[in-house]
This record gives sequence, structure tokens and C-alpha cells, in this order.
Amino acid sequence: MSILHTVNKSSFERNSLESCLKFASRGDPVLLFEDGVYAALQGTNAEQPLKAALAEQSIYVLGPDLTARGFTEDRVIDGIKVVDYAGFVDLAAENDKVQAWL
Repeated sequence: MSILHTVNKSSFERNSLESCLKFASRGDPVLLFEDGVYAALQGTNAEQPLKAALAEQSIYVLGPDLTARGFTEDRVIDGIKVVDYAGFVDLAAENDKVQAWL
């Protein structure tokens, strides 16, 4: 059973991403959206944990939320895939469940 894990809180304010990465199973995709997109940026405190997680999980970031916060795709950590809203829907539909980390 696959689970899409979603993180919408900044890793600067909460430990949602840390908890998500700790409990997500191998192969479960992780989607960063809303303020969670800050973790996908190069040079943040989340870069090393996310790079390590990429060995076991696919990690995605919602492109429109990056843009809304003034960032471009070239700032995203290598290996993290940028998706649009349709990609978000596809991820939710492809997995058995969605786990939101608040």
C-alpha cells in the first residue's frame, strides 16, 4: 500500500518534514507545497535530509507555490521534481492514501 505524504509547513517553523521523513516508508512519494516548498530550496537546513531521503523516495514540490513565493525551479535541490496542480492530483490518485503532515 503506497501513501503520498504531503508537507505544507515550513521546516523553519515546524518539524513536520522531519517527522514525515522519519515515518515514510521506502518508495512512498513526498510532496512539498504551500510553505513546505521552502524545504526544497538549495542551501536550507532541509537540504541534507532531503538529499538523503531521495535515495529511498521520490520527492516533489508544487511549482505554483514556488512561484507564489518568488522562487524559480533553478533554486530547487537536484533530484526533487517540480509538479503542477495536475501532477498533484495524479500523485494523489496513484497512491492508496494521502498522509498530511501538519
